[in-house]
Amino acid sequence: PYRGRWEKLSAGQQAVNRSHAKVRALVEQAIATLKSWRLLRKLRCSTTRITSLVQAVLTLHLASSD
Repeated sequence: PYRGRWEKLSAGQQAVNRSHAKVRALVEQAIATLKSWRLLRKLRCSTTRITSLVQAVLTLHLASSD
């Protein structure tokens, strides 16, 4: 992202900052969702299994929220 006052940034820099903020908000929301899952707090297994487990739980989570 570009630093400085919003008014002093060019239109292109503002667009880059805006898109960066949108992506950052989605990532922060995803991390907050993962932290709220109690299943992951005491999980002790290989990273390969954790990745598969998170994908499965996320799929169920997204399916139930529709």
